[in-house]
Amino acid sequence: MVTGVCRRYVLAGFAALLAGPGTLRAEEVIDLEWADLLPEGQTTIPPSLNGLLPHDQSDLAASQPQSTGVRTDWNGQIVRLPGFIVPIDYKDTGVTAFILVPYVGACVHVPPPPANQLVFVTTGEPYESNGLFEPVNVTGMFGTASTSTQLAEIGYALSAEKIEPYL
Repeated sequence: MVTGVCRRYVLAGFAALLAGPGTLRAEEVIDLEWADLLPEGQTTIPPSLNGLLPHDQSDLAASQPQSTGVRTDWNGQIVRLPGFIVPIDYKDTGVTAFILVPYVGACVHVPPPPANQLVFVTTGEPYESNGLFEPVNVTGMFGTASTSTQLAEIGYALSAEKIEPYL
């Protein structure tokens, strides 16, 4: 679970950016890929390398590779990013906070990717997820935000205005 201090930090960091709910217009949305979140010249860690560690480790977060920094290019921008949901908080049967990860099993079955390959997503409207392996597109206000959970250190945050199945 996200700690109370962590949650306040993430929410306070986005309070200034989220003066009110906006209407998403196609020309305002920036489509990002996971490689876009890496600092210039850095390549991503292939998922196959993460599989080299035993899946039954008790503390996968301890195996998280070091991040080499984050990019601030899209702070305060509306972006769309595809990924997979790792639920953190629920309201009734919907997910209200989750880690968006670039590949299936990240943070759950294999060690998490570096912090610059994880996005902490919050949403006011609970999303009825179909499970951990559901691919989604998340659209909303994006920014850098250092967040710590029991699963991983996270380098980015996104306040979701729209979550939809990835087709």
